[in-house]
Amino acid sequence: MNSAPHIVFLDRDSVIATLRAPAFAHRWTDYPSTTTQQTVERLLGASVAVTNKVALRAAELEQLPDLKMIAVAATGTDILDLAACRARGIVVSNIRNYAVHTLPEHVFTLMLALRRNLLAYRADVEAGLWQQSERFCLLDHPIRDLAGSRLGLVGYGALGQATARIARAFGMEVIVHTRSPVRDPEVRQVGLDELLESADVISLHLPLSDATRHLIGAAELARMQRSAILINTARGGLVDEAALAQALHSGVIAGAGFDVLSKEPPSPDNVLLRLRLPNFILTPHSAWASAQAMQGLADQLIHNIEAWQKGSPENLVH
Repeated sequence: MNSAPHIVFLDRDSVIATLRAPAFAHRWTDYPSTTTQQTVERLLGASVAVTNKVALRAAELEQLPDLKMIAVAATGTDILDLAACRARGIVVSNIRNYAVHTLPEHVFTLMLALRRNLLAYRADVEAGLWQQSERFCLLDHPIRDLAGSRLGLVGYGALGQATARIARAFGMEVIVHTRSPVRDPEVRQVGLDELLESADVISLHLPLSDATRHLIGAAELARMQRSAILINTARGGLVDEAALAQALHSGVIAGAGFDVLSKEPPSPDNVLLRLRLPNFILTPHSAWASAQAMQGLADQLIHNIEAWQKGSPENLVH
């Protein structure tokens, strides 16, 4: 490249880690955050846009003739108009496999808390019910082991596979629903209906697309066992949130643990934010964000930009 590329990070505060400088001549500008109205102005003349959650759609891209690469500081790319990127010859790279420890650990944090009714028991202790018990213990809520139960994974990429490894250590049977053939003798590949009907715990590990939006709605929740729980650390739009709230209120399923919502940051009127149930846990899209995972993301982000500059881009999104 003849001139030093200008690299602009639109939402630097989204990555709490050290970013080393790319190993080539460049100009770097970063902003703590960027609104939709600021995006084009800040990227004018830039060769590389770095974004975690700032959207770049066709309307913005057509105003950015100098843009040659988008380095996504995350795995999900639903913030981008990929067709428009392809049409304009813009290289898109994302981050792969950096959360293979932190996110599965979060899945099991939610899973264990729900299967053992930790929130309900904590509330009982805080309300003084244990102190008033006639026995040495308080057993007002069902407690279910993970050992001997069946985990259904929807999606079986790196995160799904890492979750399966932990599940087997807990003594769980693992079944998987995914489009690609599964070559793992320790799991059984099944159709979605069988997974919904037979799994004790269902965990979602697939990207959001037109095909997967509201993959889990009222009909799918009704197919689940009443004792089953649903875990979603992938994308909020995979689940019909209103249908989930109704299912939890009416006892269609036993519980749910979510780390994602359909819009983030969420609107105050989101139906899941209003739930005050001991069988529902919501965390603020933090499953991916251990210190170790965040640093791995930052290192891979710079590596992706360097690979593009060398003419051999990696982690391409097609």
